[in-house]
Amino acid sequence: MARHLIAVDWGTSNARAWLLDGKATPIAQSTSNKGMNRICKSEYNRTLASMVGSWLSDSVSRNIIACGMLGAANGWVEAKYRTVPCEPVLPLQCTSVVTSLENCVVYIIPGIKQYRPTADVMRGEETQIAGFLAGKPQFNGVMCLPGTHTKWVHISAGEIVSFRSFMTGELYDLLSSRSILRHSVASGEHLTEDFLEAASDQLSQPEKLAARLFALRAESLIAGLDAPRAGARLAGYLIGAELAASRPYWLGHRIAIVGAPRLAKLYSQALSLVGQEPIKAEAEQCTILGLAQAHAQSLT
Repeated sequence: MARHLIAVDWGTSNARAWLLDGKATPIAQSTSNKGMNRICKSEYNRTLASMVGSWLSDSVSRNIIACGMLGAANGWVEAKYRTVPCEPVLPLQCTSVVTSLENCVVYIIPGIKQYRPTADVMRGEETQIAGFLAGKPQFNGVMCLPGTHTKWVHISAGEIVSFRSFMTGELYDLLSSRSILRHSVASGEHLTEDFLEAASDQLSQPEKLAARLFALRAESLIAGLDAPRAGARLAGYLIGAELAASRPYWLGHRIAIVGAPRLAKLYSQALSLVGQEPIKAEAEQCTILGLAQAHAQSLT
């Protein structure tokens, strides 16, 4: 039986691959900027080969496990969504694609869809959820997965019951780089005091978001508000608005945040304003564990 596993997370902008040992510990890593938005279907084979081809040996499984946007309708091969309520990952429902690499087959984990109470989809986050639950199988509560499109996910008895997505990360990027606020804000390390004040204001009066956003521009022009402070406030306003809208998910529930450390810290700080002390887990580690678990269950 092969001792090592190749696992892949193919995102919208980038792709990452890991060579994992028998304990799901990375022993090699490869990245590419050929995410789904920067690649056509005919390029996936070649890109994958360039990322992982040098790892192939008798000790490496030829069953490659993958998640993310390579399974989207515009990706390599569509891995159709599964419907909630459901387990985060069900390996037997993976979609397979034969590669140009010798005897290698890629198994793509499908995303998750929801029709009610609102239409929603996720692709890639289900694998992070599976990885988190692999270490905490008794967790019942709500998971927050911050990112470009943040997910709030209700977990019960090991299943995804419902979820809601927020375009908070994309809004921050658009406002800070393409709106009039690009002249007034600077991204980077956020100033905690300004961030928390803005998040608190937005939580208490979420209807004032649009006016507060323009006030950032006005303050930078006539009141000496510098770009780092404006950037911190922008993040606070947007995350505060998200918390106000996602209140039915986090209010009264145990919360776990799975994300990149810097972003998870911001969400944790904002949640502290409402008396929450969430568990935190690193997104990459959860992705790796979820991929390894899926492989171990049915593809070994």
